[in-house]
Amino acid sequence: MKQQRSDQYRGYRTAGIRLSEDLAPAHRLGREFGERASLYAFHMFDKAHLVMMTEEAIISRAHGAAMLRALREMEQEGMEDVRSTIGGGMHSGEVYLIRKLGEEVGGWEHLGRSSVDLGAVGSRIRERDRLLEVLEALNGTREAVLKLAGAHLETVFPGYFSWQHAQPISLGHYLVALASGLERDFERGRECYGRVNRSPAGSVVMTGSALPLDRARTARLLGFDAVHVNTLDAALDQDHVHECFAVLGMLAAHLSRFGEDLAVWSGTDFGLIDVADRFAAGSSILMQMKTPIVWSQMKGGVAGGMVSGYLATKTATGMGSLDRRYADEPFNAAFQDVTAILNLLPHALGAVSVDAERARASVDGQYTAATDLAGLLVAERGVPWRTAHQICGILFRHCSARGVKPDQLTPEMVDEAAVEYFGKPMGLSQQHIREGLDADRFLKRRTGIGGPAPEEAARQIGELGRTLAADMSWVEGRRLALADAAGELERAIDVIVG
Repeated sequence: MKQQRSDQYRGYRTAGIRLSEDLAPAHRLGREFGERASLYAFHMFDKAHLVMMTEEAIISRAHGAAMLRALREMEQEGMEDVRSTIGGGMHSGEVYLIRKLGEEVGGWEHLGRSSVDLGAVGSRIRERDRLLEVLEALNGTREAVLKLAGAHLETVFPGYFSWQHAQPISLGHYLVALASGLERDFERGRECYGRVNRSPAGSVVMTGSALPLDRARTARLLGFDAVHVNTLDAALDQDHVHECFAVLGMLAAHLSRFGEDLAVWSGTDFGLIDVADRFAAGSSILMQMKTPIVWSQMKGGVAGGMVSGYLATKTATGMGSLDRRYADEPFNAAFQDVTAILNLLPHALGAVSVDAERARASVDGQYTAATDLAGLLVAERGVPWRTAHQICGILFRHCSARGVKPDQLTPEMVDEAAVEYFGKPMGLSQQHIREGLDADRFLKRRTGIGGPAPEEAARQIGELGRTLAADMSWVEGRRLALADAAGELERAIDVIVG
């Protein structure tokens, strides 16, 4: 007889059935290791599938109750430990049930399913859970950024373009810009969650089943928001992986850019910010150094993983899907890296100190407010903008060649440049020049929507804060919805097992 003894059941893929040899142990171990993190999701699916089949009388109530009782006993023994020990990966539930109840009962568990939709359900449950972890951690970082921004609305800071002094900004305005990008990252993640959280359960391998499966009931018990309708699309398409990668990749790009800026500002030649020693490293030989390693940790490798994941999952629909497993490792690493830095950042940002005097001196030592000096020529002397621009261009060339600092600039130098450009002096006063190059005046005049004026930046912080509160409520709502679904599943099991 080819039938295995129930108490020694090892799974459906054994020698002597379709294939003459057992699967090579190394290959089996590799597969099971990759599935271990999703065991809780497979367990949920096992229970929900059995509830649905029992309710629809696809299997007998006695068999359904016996299997559900056994799965609860597995939980008491330690679900993950039992499944990992017993083997079978995503099919460990069936292995357990057959060993415990015999094939005549446990053999009904996989009716109306395939490895494909079992794996697809497990993947989507784990993806949605990890997306919620990322989004919750992202909200913590957004909150920390806004708090730091509110403390620095009037901290004059150099704004760079190609690492040249461009215009004065405030550190608060910079951080509001970052918070705006992180808000969009949350929006993308929230939309991605809606597409990930659609149930492929019941799609089987590609065509569904002739059995009267209630796909909507299974989806509801598993906390999915909807059924992923087309069975071929639900079973085999991998765009949810690509979309998660895209969400993580764009978020990582914002974090990486922020980390680059923080690392530069922390550098010896800049010295604009510092961070507490607990976020820094020393050197085994350069004993004078303090390296704020937290900023370097923000430069994750999500983009490289995204390319690997795309190449692994873009195979033709009719091809085998096992090569898609090569996306698992970079996919897991992307989630882990982004979640880890988002959980660390609020603590690091709370330990940042800013050298406002040095930042201000850096701004005042350069002609960063030159735009307003040209604007004064337009306002006070009625020359076209381009004329004012060209005059100031000549002026600052002279200043650079002669080593003239902003506080040394005189009306005569402005007139010299104007005469060189179009033969007429401008006649500005020293007060005009002081006003035109004053960084505080520069910031306070920019009160338009999105500008760096302290009151306008504060208004933006208020709007971003209100959106953040709503986004925090959304995450909490999703977690409550999943908890409600889990409760409904357990109550349904109670009804069946009596």
